[in-house]
Amino acid sequence: MRETLIVSGLILLAVALRSCRKVFPRKLGGLTFLGASFCLFFFVTGSLWGGGFGVVIWFFMPWLELLTRIRRLRLPIDNRLRPRVAPNPAFFPNAEEAASAMEEAGFEHTEDCGWEWGGMQQYFRLFWNPEERAVASVCLCEQSEVAFSFISVTSRGEQGQLWRTTNFPFSPTFVYPPDVRWNHVPCERNCFHQILRDHQEFLHRAKVDPDDLRIPDPEELIGEIEAEMRHCIDHNLKLGIIRPAGDGFFEYSPRGLFFLWKQYLKDMVRLC
Repeated sequence: MRETLIVSGLILLAVALRSCRKVFPRKLGGLTFLGASFCLFFFVTGSLWGGGFGVVIWFFMPWLELLTRIRRLRLPIDNRLRPRVAPNPAFFPNAEEAASAMEEAGFEHTEDCGWEWGGMQQYFRLFWNPEERAVASVCLCEQSEVAFSFISVTSRGEQGQLWRTTNFPFSPTFVYPPDVRWNHVPCERNCFHQILRDHQEFLHRAKVDPDDLRIPDPEELIGEIEAEMRHCIDHNLKLGIIRPAGDGFFEYSPRGLFFLWKQYLKDMVRLC
């Protein structure tokens, strides 16, 4: 009974900590889950090695999804954005606040569009600002019963280089091409004005002259997003992260599955 109470208490403590809004208690909650797993396997096996196995097994759990759903995914090489009706604000977290902040910062709304990726629906609201020479977007991702949103600010160079600042909450599922630079900020940073300042600081650190940035064309934003995705897909095909699956589709290669596992581990360690 004592062992059962210890494990149960650790699990309840972990759930409580993970429910906090602050980053440190959430990280501590993740560590507490590992502690509960260690204690459970230790009490069952009576061995420290068994307790260690209870911790390590968490880091191999992503393979359940990688070897089932991800391995069977077939994604289009040439995906196309389509006009979309704005989702209900109740299902689009922070969308209205982000859009209002973008307009306050001088960004003008240009397009509502979206596409589908392997069962995930992505919806974009696009804004542009010629003075900032930047494009801003707020994106909603929906898959099954899970939905989340994120904000991005993008600047493009005259030679095709791309600099992007985003609070996207997960590690990327592709390897970025050399001419694409991403600046990830904490996912809990939902204030667009702060993200815009982060982007300006990012450009300054990269020693990017504002005069070398391309003024966005609102008529070409959708085409640029599609071309950017195709450029990224071509790069990952060359690296062997993905491979053609026929009929205009691609799939993740064994090397790609290990790459995704590494990205999963990054997210587990960050405990966003």
